[in-house]
Amino acid sequence: MRRETVHVRGLEFSCLVDGPEDAPLMLMLHGFPEYSGAWADMIGRLSDRWFCVAPDQRGYNLTEKPAETEAYATGKIGADAIAMIEHWRPGGKAHALIGHDWGAGAAYNAAMRAPEKIERLVIVNGVHPLPFQRELLKDGPQREASQYIRWLRRPDSHEKLAEDDCQGVIRMLERKMEMTWMTPEKKAAYKEAWSRPGALKAMVDWYRATPLVVPEMGEEADASILEKLDPAAMRIRMPHLLIWGLDDGALLPECREGLPDLCDDLEMVEIAGADHWIIHQKPEEVAGHIRRFLDR
Repeated sequence: MRRETVHVRGLEFSCLVDGPEDAPLMLMLHGFPEYSGAWADMIGRLSDRWFCVAPDQRGYNLTEKPAETEAYATGKIGADAIAMIEHWRPGGKAHALIGHDWGAGAAYNAAMRAPEKIERLVIVNGVHPLPFQRELLKDGPQREASQYIRWLRRPDSHEKLAEDDCQGVIRMLERKMEMTWMTPEKKAAYKEAWSRPGALKAMVDWYRATPLVVPEMGEEADASILEKLDPAAMRIRMPHLLIWGLDDGALLPECREGLPDLCDDLEMVEIAGADHWIIHQKPEEVAGHIRRFLDR
């Protein structure tokens, strides 16, 4: 496993790469508040047959960090993934695009916009924006679980997260989750990534730039928000695997309601004894499902 820096869409991206360079491309997108190293266990289990690329996404760790909040709009992040595929496979495709958490948002966006560049889509505890927005408009458990997004959108949230050696970020990671996977070595690597100049602001800017509407609890939601979303434009046309850790306290099972209606070919796998950090808690099981799906 090695690091390579690539120039894509005017930015330098640092990527973890491993596997035969002529093998089918597997692009792996991390979420908040992680970095490319989140995929190390998966890469170690999949790079025998795939050329695995896990970038530090824009604003994260060693990748460049534009200053403007608008630079982190979901469409731009999705476009990064499409351009990354073109960089590694000019004129070709990714055999698999994999996303977790916010990486799922980037992966879904790329899959909607450029289905011709992606053969298979794998999402691990991540949400399609249409069912997710629908749940957030309900004054129910998912809206309550997502109130942290409102806090992250505050102008000073990244400064609060950085206080006391990034303890605010650690608390967010641990919120309703099982954390035995976070060894002292991993924690040190994560803190190093968060402590890079401008990193925490850039990471939080993903939340500030998204059009996702998260009302306060008890607030009446504007139902017309859903009318502005076009299901046809948000359809997933390639074979799609959703892997779901059942104990996730941030993304609840109701976020998946209606997803089959938005997909041409969807398979859902539920894994007990795992939560939002499933790729760390159950790497062997997750990798096994990915292999089986790609061999289908």
